[in-house]
Amino acid sequence: MLELRNVSKVVSGQTHINDVSLTLQPGSLNVLLGPTLAGKTSLMRLMAGLDRPTAGSVWMEDRDVTGVPVQKRSVAMVYQQFINYPAMTVYENIASPLRVAGADKATIEEKVARAADLLHLTPHLARTPLELSGGQQQRTALARAMVKEARLVLLDEPLANLDYKLREELRAELPKIFAASGAIFVYATTEPSEALLLGGNTATLSQGRVTQFGPTIEVFREPVDLVTARTFADPPLNIVAVRKSAGELQLDSGDRLPVPSGLSGLADGGYTLGFQPHHLSLAARAPDALRIGAVVSVTEITGSESFVHLDFAGHRWVMLEEGVHRFDVGEAIDVFIDTRHMLVFDAGGRRISSAGAMAA
Repeated sequence: MLELRNVSKVVSGQTHINDVSLTLQPGSLNVLLGPTLAGKTSLMRLMAGLDRPTAGSVWMEDRDVTGVPVQKRSVAMVYQQFINYPAMTVYENIASPLRVAGADKATIEEKVARAADLLHLTPHLARTPLELSGGQQQRTALARAMVKEARLVLLDEPLANLDYKLREELRAELPKIFAASGAIFVYATTEPSEALLLGGNTATLSQGRVTQFGPTIEVFREPVDLVTARTFADPPLNIVAVRKSAGELQLDSGDRLPVPSGLSGLADGGYTLGFQPHHLSLAARAPDALRIGAVVSVTEITGSESFVHLDFAGHRWVMLEEGVHRFDVGEAIDVFIDTRHMLVFDAGGRRISSAGAMAA
């Protein structure tokens, strides 16, 4: 078990990690999700022992390892900027941690062959890293981490340089591989969709703070605050500031909307409403769907889906609709908000109510 107890990291007067407490269980997959500079890499460096916290402590299997260097910990790391030994063959790169550990020849050959096969490296084992593509070099680094069988495996956006097909394969296989070994698996990403595909647990990060930690689908469906909801949304969460008064929702623009039945129990006052792009549609999906008149700013068609960017009362929203839908720029259309999945946040950004669980 890995525990971070009230860990902070301050560098040159700037707070990189702010009072983070986390407990990660053996055999678990844990995703660190947040935008660039949210603190993901800084947190992983503290977990690994590459950096020492300014305050707080790091515990591994009930032992205080704060300040214990990475060389004395059972840690494997893979970064987006892959690191290999250029003078060694791919085989020797993968085998290197096994040789350091004193593994016998048969064990080394078996584990290298298994990792190479999974990562499509078998035809390249006799080559050096400089003879490989960027994606092949990254796979070599991943294979070396796999065979090490460390108790803590840290992957910092490791699949960014791989092609789509292999990336999808590894997203499915990596959690199984490391979970079977009993390792604690920590995976950093900026992509909410990747967190959902990986599953496990997710910690959302913003400005060095962990805003929420729990089962990935639970954090996505039930964010505790607006920061978490926006972190776990791609395309961006649609939001609008309103004031509830006398059975109406009043916008800053002067527009007025009826109060959906699911929000009728809210006290009068100011709120922020949030909803995901797939809860905005061209047809009503529920009896009390909120009908909105909006203007199309641009449409992106992926083939099976259409992302329609809308302007409503000065707010920029995105609607995700299945199928191909073509609209002219500036075209006025009616869209419907599924209010069953609408999130409500108070003036401080804390979630106080929802009209139903946010569906994945």
